[in-house]
Amino acid sequence: MRAIICGAGIGGLSLGWWLANDGWEVLIVELAAALRSEGFMLDFFGSGYDAAELMGLIPRLEELRYPVRRLVYVDGSGQPSSSVEYDVFRHIQKGRLMSLMRGDLERVLFDALQASVEVRFNLTIRDISEDGASVHVTLSDGTLESADLVVGADGVHSRVRELVFGSESQFLRYLGFHTAAFIFRDDGVSNSLDRDFVNLTVPGRSVGFYSIRDKRIASFFVHRAPDPRILDSPCSELRRVYGDLRWMVPTALEHCNESLNVYYDQVAQVEMGRWNRGRVTLIGDACCAVSLLAGQGASVALAAAYTLADELRHARAVEEALLRYEARLKPAVARKQMIGRRTAKWVVPPDHWRIFVRDSVLKLARIRTLSGLLRPVLAGGSESILRRQT
Repeated sequence: MRAIICGAGIGGLSLGWWLANDGWEVLIVELAAALRSEGFMLDFFGSGYDAAELMGLIPRLEELRYPVRRLVYVDGSGQPSSSVEYDVFRHIQKGRLMSLMRGDLERVLFDALQASVEVRFNLTIRDISEDGASVHVTLSDGTLESADLVVGADGVHSRVRELVFGSESQFLRYLGFHTAAFIFRDDGVSNSLDRDFVNLTVPGRSVGFYSIRDKRIASFFVHRAPDPRILDSPCSELRRVYGDLRWMVPTALEHCNESLNVYYDQVAQVEMGRWNRGRVTLIGDACCAVSLLAGQGASVALAAAYTLADELRHARAVEEALLRYEARLKPAVARKQMIGRRTAKWVVPPDHWRIFVRDSVLKLARIRTLSGLLRPVLAGGSESILRRQT
């Protein structure tokens, strides 16, 4: 059996690993010229942690994790308004939580691929056709390939989804935010952050900074924006939206143009009536993006890869496996998307009142006897999809 996977991100790489482990011939094509750089930091727990454990990757990920000490919120002038020890979140997840750069996770998955898996960069799928027994694809370099299964693991703006299911506008649910991330170097900022994840919040805008290896700083911006359209100059837009803020923000904005890779996109979810057609299916953000504000995209992608491979392992036909994969995963994804929409107003509060409430909850979480009572607030929707399946 042969599979072609479009996208060498978290979902595509992990699916490639599982399929190769089951004896499939796997080709992964990736539009980018190489694996992505660090990207942004993610809290890795739940479904993602469980899947990585099954793959034997936890020891390597532990070597790359960042020992975040505290989550700290500051006001518009940089004065602390609330904080909580990260051990509170680790306790809620029973120690099965680590802070990782997205690029580090992708690199670990890539390095774990079996030698039989072929990865081709600078390529995407230009055309797809199916004759019932096989799927035929034309790659962007004109190469013709055939397989028993084609999987779109190519993100929110999926090319495979567009080719097989229709235009992006049918499936994207814009949540009303834009987000950006880039990495810069500044010794002063790095020293002041220490091991804290520090986040400045004012109504409708949030900026986060955390120190990573080699005294570099990873930044994360998110703000409310009524218009989903993305402008051509992300640094100019960031200066326009955040230019009046104080604290570390002016320094970060000065470094924006120095970054070779500024990530800037709308915050959206992907909602589809079905994820598969014939022998073509989608995984991860391509079909079930929960959004950056929900914070579990990597975990959902790993869970989807495991679930799809498991169904292919036991089904009598590829088409049957795809239907069962979708039925098995979709209810859990819908719940996480709902929680993501509901909690967005607390991640980027629209007013001072919600900032006050959020800070009050975090202050209560610092009291050991109360942190357990706040579990539904601090860990809503974080349950593992894989544990529920098994």
